[in-house]
Amino acid sequence: MTPSAHRHRGPLRVGYRVTVPNPRLPVGRDLLYGVYKKRLRSSLPPDSLPNHVAMIIDGNRRWARQRALETAAHGHRAGAAKVHEFLQWCDELGVRHVTLYLLSQDNLVGRDSSELTELIAIIADLAEEVSQQPDWRVQHVGSDEGLPASLVTALDTAEARTASHTGLHVNLAVGYGGRHEIAQAVRSILEEHGKRGSSIEDVAGLLTPELIGEHLYTSGQPDPDLVIRTSGEQRLSDFMLWQSAHSEFYFMEALGPDIREVDFLRALRDYAGRHRRFGS
Repeated sequence: MTPSAHRHRGPLRVGYRVTVPNPRLPVGRDLLYGVYKKRLRSSLPPDSLPNHVAMIIDGNRRWARQRALETAAHGHRAGAAKVHEFLQWCDELGVRHVTLYLLSQDNLVGRDSSELTELIAIIADLAEEVSQQPDWRVQHVGSDEGLPASLVTALDTAEARTASHTGLHVNLAVGYGGRHEIAQAVRSILEEHGKRGSSIEDVAGLLTPELIGEHLYTSGQPDPDLVIRTSGEQRLSDFMLWQSAHSEFYFMEALGPDIREVDFLRALRDYAGRHRRFGS
């Protein structure tokens, strides 16, 4: 893929702008930041970059609490604005697939109702905004079960609008759970072969990792090469359990809204220096 740094990318209008780098930095340090960023970019051989990056942008609520903001929604909006920046970084570097963990199935039952309502509206806005970007393709990965109709409509509309696009493929993991995805894949296989009159024994003989992979939400896409999580947490939280079997993992200390491009470039530099063993 040819890097698209010269294509215009509009800002994400989600109601919160995060400026990077920090405008409080002295001019000299700001200049050094730019030089360091260019040096990091130039140190990354194109053939060392991941084809698929999966991202858990965590720490939005903590970010809002640290700033004594009234509600967690401020943090979620700041995180959503950062998502758009992150996608631009990926596109400019030639990453072809990005999966963003936005709302888990556990979130649907474990979050305060008012916070969840605001978060759902933010995700709907994000889906609409990302789908407006030239060439980007949006795909919902997750279950519609438990999602409000307004969010399902927003996700479906974003998918339909971008179905023919061939640029950056953006998976929005909403209403997502890794264990549920695997169970749903097996259920789909059983239903498909049951309609053909196959017995359980017949299906059991056909069941392979490859067949299950064909029935996952991300069927037809490469598995993530690199999984990144912000906020210092070091766990997957039921995210892409099947697809990440051979992924590399990178954990950032920065909270989601605070990540900078240099943080991402450092993650890519770390990834480029690893020898991937694919289970061996």
